[in-house]
Amino acid sequence: MASSSTASSTPPSRPNLAFRRLRGQRSPGEFAALVRRAAREIGERVSCDARYVGRVEAGEIRCPNYAYERVFLHMFPGRTLTDLGFAPRAAVRGRGARTDSDAPTAHGPGRVPAPGGLRHPEENHSDEESDVRRRAFMAGGTATVAAASLTALPLSGTAGAAAGAIPRPRTAGEAEVHAVEEAVRRIRLLDDRHGADGLYRRAAAPLRTAYALLDAGTARPATADRLYTGAGELAISVGWLAHDSGRFDDARSHYAEALATARMSGDPALEAHAFCNTAFLARDAGRPREAVRAAQAAARAARQVASPRLLSLIALREAGGWAGLGDRAGCERALSQAHALFDRGPGPQDPEWMTFYGPAELAGLEAQCWSALGHWERASRHAYRAADVAAAQTPEFTRNIALYTAELADDLARAGRPDEAAAAGLRVLALLDEVQSSRIQGMLATTARLLLPHRRASGVNGFLEHHASRARG
Repeated sequence: MASSSTASSTPPSRPNLAFRRLRGQRSPGEFAALVRRAAREIGERVSCDARYVGRVEAGEIRCPNYAYERVFLHMFPGRTLTDLGFAPRAAVRGRGARTDSDAPTAHGPGRVPAPGGLRHPEENHSDEESDVRRRAFMAGGTATVAAASLTALPLSGTAGAAAGAIPRPRTAGEAEVHAVEEAVRRIRLLDDRHGADGLYRRAAAPLRTAYALLDAGTARPATADRLYTGAGELAISVGWLAHDSGRFDDARSHYAEALATARMSGDPALEAHAFCNTAFLARDAGRPREAVRAAQAAARAARQVASPRLLSLIALREAGGWAGLGDRAGCERALSQAHALFDRGPGPQDPEWMTFYGPAELAGLEAQCWSALGHWERASRHAYRAADVAAAQTPEFTRNIALYTAELADDLARAGRPDEAAAAGLRVLALLDEVQSSRIQGMLATTARLLLPHRRASGVNGFLEHHASRARG
């Protein structure tokens, strides 16, 4: 299967001359050592080496992940990422990104403000929230900050709301709709960075509030349409957090809620999204035939959206179902369709939530299909491509890089290449300080079991010991 070109979605690299000037007369290796030392000074963990410095200077890393961002701002006080030669995060990330006021400072994760116009005077406690997140960062690292930042959303409500006793809101207007949409963007961004485990419980309160707003009603039909869409997308986002953290029953309930919202509001894009995620959940839950049927239902709804990329992703969901059924012919037909649609490039009708779907995700999902069919070598080639492309093009999406690399480790172990599997597994373990995902941890546990008979192979024992020590806490 020919791989898709990346030209349509990634601009050519431009050397980062500003960063090169900051390195001065030091070698890349010497500069990398300074980066690691600066990280230790502020409690961060980064695996910077000469190769990473070279990729930054070559322009391959257009914007660093948040851990590196904090380190660089600590090393060069008073400078912004732009001053360091990086592209603005909003230009790299296709959906809602943080403003300069949200960016990490040299000593902490920064303040996450609520959308404008939503705080009442008695709710103006941003300084207190900043202190809470700063303490969380110092105590628990970046994943803790991710969960804490959700409490800054105005949709998170009061302590009583968090316990389920949501006061009935006033009639929803533009500000409330914007808050729902912002909650969806925030959850997606934090999931890309940290994984689902630390976020799911926190995300339930904004979802409850969103549906309370629907029940309160709106003054204008256009506002009602946006609120229905926003609430449905929020249900899918919370469902995904449940799905990725292994809470399949909760995920199924949230996806069903989103589907009902889509049907009530006559929103084909939301319906396609809900069915698309339902197909993915069915595959992971061991119901491959349901995965095929849900993907086909998603495709019927998506034909009204006019987005080849959306149809491409849905075709991959169907391919995953066929692979689970052991139907190679059906899987290959769906994969071929997915590639053909993907190669038509992005379009103006692509849903906002699809910005994660690029060449890396395409390769990663194809790897999972071949793995399900038992073609480990072929699966490992696609998984390697997924991890490599993700690290080069979207290094800030730490969770995805960890996922693709975990898939690679599993495929290599099953393909009889234990030394390479162990090396890939160690790369995943290095990312788990930033990522909390039961899916990824489960995949690594499986890889460790597969490698137990190969302890004497190069690097295997080191991986097994590191994995075991991490499991012990």
